[in-house]
Amino acid sequence: MNSDHPHNSGDTLLVPPAATGYKALKKYRRHAHKRVFVNRSLMLEKIKYFGFDMDYTLAVYKSPQYETMGFNLTVERLVAIGYPQELYNNEYDPSFPVRGMLFDKHLGNLIKVDTFGNILVCVHGFRFLNSKEIAELYPNKFITLKSDRLYVLNTLFNLPETYLLACCVNYFSTSSEYTAVSSSVGVKKGDLMLSWESIFEDVRNAVDWVHMKGALKQTTVDQPDEYVIKDPRLPVLLQRMRDHGRKVFLVTNSDYNYTKKIMTYLFDFPNGPAPDMPHKPWYQYFDVCIVSANKPKFFGTGSVLRQVDLETGALKIGTHVGPFQRGQVYSGGSCDTFCELMGCRGNDVLYIGDHIFGDILKSKKERGWRTFLVVPEVAQDLLVWTEKQSLFEKLEDLDAALADKYKYHVTVRNNKRVCIDSRAAREKHQCNESCKTMYLDSSTDVIPDISKVRKAIQQVTHEMDMCHGKLGSLFRSGSRQTFFASQVLRYADLYSSTFLNLLHYPFSYLFRAPHQLMPHEFTVDHQDTFQEEDTMADTMMSPALRRKRPGNSSNSADVSESPSEAQKKSLHMTLPSSVQVQPSAPLEITHVHDDDD
Repeated sequence: MNSDHPHNSGDTLLVPPAATGYKALKKYRRHAHKRVFVNRSLMLEKIKYFGFDMDYTLAVYKSPQYETMGFNLTVERLVAIGYPQELYNNEYDPSFPVRGMLFDKHLGNLIKVDTFGNILVCVHGFRFLNSKEIAELYPNKFITLKSDRLYVLNTLFNLPETYLLACCVNYFSTSSEYTAVSSSVGVKKGDLMLSWESIFEDVRNAVDWVHMKGALKQTTVDQPDEYVIKDPRLPVLLQRMRDHGRKVFLVTNSDYNYTKKIMTYLFDFPNGPAPDMPHKPWYQYFDVCIVSANKPKFFGTGSVLRQVDLETGALKIGTHVGPFQRGQVYSGGSCDTFCELMGCRGNDVLYIGDHIFGDILKSKKERGWRTFLVVPEVAQDLLVWTEKQSLFEKLEDLDAALADKYKYHVTVRNNKRVCIDSRAAREKHQCNESCKTMYLDSSTDVIPDISKVRKAIQQVTHEMDMCHGKLGSLFRSGSRQTFFASQVLRYADLYSSTFLNLLHYPFSYLFRAPHQLMPHEFTVDHQDTFQEEDTMADTMMSPALRRKRPGNSSNSADVSESPSEAQKKSLHMTLPSSVQVQPSAPLEITHVHDDDD
């Protein structure tokens, strides 16, 4: 059976039985772990070039083994340059760090913010600050996202760095040998002062040293089974892309020697993409391979494009100006040069990567490439979403209970009007259909006691956050989306836990974006009616409703009538009868919203 058949792809067609009396709701969905999620509609048939990053995209590093190694090597480097031996006491805790945190170099805090810079979580070392403490440090619990004092820890490579920053701040904040300076910008010991910014710079430099000069890469290639995930589906997908007439290219910041060893391991199978096909080297799966690309600079000014000697790894002299040759590897270059030599334009290309800034944001903003963001954390998020359904339902019940606090009920007993202001009271009075529900409005002086409901909501929200780890979810905190989530929505056309989920879709597929509803849409049921009261006819809310819309015959005011002759004369609007004086509603489709046209 063809592996592209819907049943093999884990597709389901959900149709509630007609006998239930519910309106038939059809949802054509693959299983959650096979899904690709859509922010902007994309017709896969229009994609002619598939581009890939390598690290954490083609080469996915095992967690927490890889982060633990990076953490330990960076601690060794810090101790080697003079940091205290006590840092060796810290062991990497994979449940602590999450991507998307900001480090405040001024105060030494790790901060999670929402789309606008409102602070959702703040931790100093290992100590989580409460709402009052946050407000004292950050007025209105807000910080501008463009501040130079902030460093964004957005990549998967940043996970051990995030935890190490917390370890360092915790050590210097709690060690009896150090005391805090009055301005809270660091600590001192005798005549030695350590600012949080200097500690950050030391950690940042140590991380770079470990990646560029340390043992991280060598240990990885020496023990790939321990640190790199090898998936036999990888050559299958790349071959299918080429079989369907697409060009496939690699653009990675890693150097040639490291890329060669990692890619050789990833494609080291006894056969080719199918059991009856012979094995072929990794670079033959790509039409173009570019190493040492220096993204995001690659999407701007770039650098000189040079050929790589496949035997020695040395760069050949001169600039490559001819056509790309399959089987050859190149170094550097720029997006302009690449597109010119490949003959591609922006929306022909779907670039797949894990780095929201270096891969996705720049390729989208600077070049107009279509983008696919690999977010491994989506798998964990879906697990919580499905397994912790009871918590989400409990939160909905608490929202209903909160709304109920702002209602009261009126009934008549013994010819007297009785006000019942709670559910318990309604049950006591056996309130029935004769009760009338009323809503507290601006005329009331009643202040309902919502403290218990608020406390319960906070507790359930905290429990949901802790399902993801000590710093909560990558995508949200309670009901608010994180800054990272807003970047995913803004710059990634598609996203998934792995790009290998493309195996479950035909190359003619239309990824159609779902409706992104606003609160006034998803909190109001379609069954609800919206109608002005007679007393509201001339209020501020009425003008928009009184405008006549195409296809809406309920509005009594007809603003489509032509101006009177007197009006035309007064405005010098005497026009030939053939001239149209007002626009008409389009009779054919003109508004292409989400079909990738």
